[in-house]
Amino acid sequence: MVQLQFPTTGKAKKEILDQLQDLRGQDANWRDGRTWSLVYYGGEDISDLTRQAYQLFSQENGLNPGAFPSLRQMETEVVSMTADLLGGGGETVGNMTSGGTESILMAVKTARDYARAIRPEIRQPEMVLPVTAHPAFSKAAAYFDIKAVYIPLTEEYLADISMTKELINANTILLVGSAPAYPHGVMDPIEEMASIAIDHQIPFHVDACLGGFMLPFLKKIGEPVPDFDFRVPGVTSISADLHKYGYASKGASVVLYREDAYRQHQFYVRSDWPGGLFASPTMAGTRPGGAIAAAWAVLNYLGQDGYSRLADSTLQITRRLKEALAAIPGLHILGNPQMSVFAVGSEELNLYAVADELESKGWHMDRQHLPPSLHFMVTQAHRESVDAFIHDVQKAIEAVTGHPEAYSEGSTAMYGMVGSLPDKSLAHGFMRDYLSSMTRKH
Repeated sequence: MVQLQFPTTGKAKKEILDQLQDLRGQDANWRDGRTWSLVYYGGEDISDLTRQAYQLFSQENGLNPGAFPSLRQMETEVVSMTADLLGGGGETVGNMTSGGTESILMAVKTARDYARAIRPEIRQPEMVLPVTAHPAFSKAAAYFDIKAVYIPLTEEYLADISMTKELINANTILLVGSAPAYPHGVMDPIEEMASIAIDHQIPFHVDACLGGFMLPFLKKIGEPVPDFDFRVPGVTSISADLHKYGYASKGASVVLYREDAYRQHQFYVRSDWPGGLFASPTMAGTRPGGAIAAAWAVLNYLGQDGYSRLADSTLQITRRLKEALAAIPGLHILGNPQMSVFAVGSEELNLYAVADELESKGWHMDRQHLPPSLHFMVTQAHRESVDAFIHDVQKAIEAVTGHPEAYSEGSTAMYGMVGSLPDKSLAHGFMRDYLSSMTRKH
């Protein structure tokens, strides 16, 4: 590894900006709709607004709301508007976080500390969640010393309700459902899971990081979206990402609680620090004011009408893409996805090889396994790219089926290696080495 020296003198602003533009040119091309994840694009007018709002508050710090009452007001209003959208009432409370992972970490930490307060007899707390729940939950389990107990899926990729009932025991402190789950875009049976939570008197968290700012507006335009939020008795907390289909700048999310008595267990306070009285509502200390301002700006800019329009438009693009993919021999949609996220599987094609071929044509593809599939997240950026993508998919399949021996490396080899391991935990060392290599200067 080559050691990069700290610069002795500064560079000119133009030189730095030119270099940044060059670096940016190496990134996935989301602007032309050639990326199927990571960037949630609502249109250039929205992007321009969020950039300006972020810049106005780029130096402000959400750590101390007393110093910046503007940030306190905007965060309070963002939380209140989100609570209203997700069926909350006058007692609903919450906080903004840096993203879905922090929102989930906070919800799990809150459930653990709530259990410590009312059920001190529990020595090894357990959290019951579908195998498709976001890895942020298993990360939270590892961070907070909670045992993760996984619910298997039905053939439709739903959390199995009968198994959910069996897995809950005296140590269970939290039940989790997704609306929808990221891998297949399928909504868990939230109302049934909430009923189980009530029966066992345990908190129930709905992870709506992906759907929180899309599902309500699909419902508003007439789509048959089942209730999944605080309208469902038994739902205790919800996470919803503003920087996904809320179209805010990264990183911005909201974690909500049905009542403040429960949220109290989220907070961290220390009164004996020489630096003064310290109180923090979420995991982060310093919080960028720009993310708060951009979220507030876009919610007020779009309103219900704007979000409904975008939801309708995005759904039409999604349907066009799904229908075109399903019409290709050998491909099928997994489960019954209800919004703009879905996965494509195949019983006969090497999808990893197809993905490698597509990436050679400039498409950024998301690969999944268990079962092998390709993942798609649709936004306004894909309006003009669907036809070109379908053409390239067909050509990629022809290339792979015509010369399968040419695709023995790349993601085919990596996922094949992981799939062949009898103990999947053996892959952890490989993945850790990969993470380490990502920040090394070669």
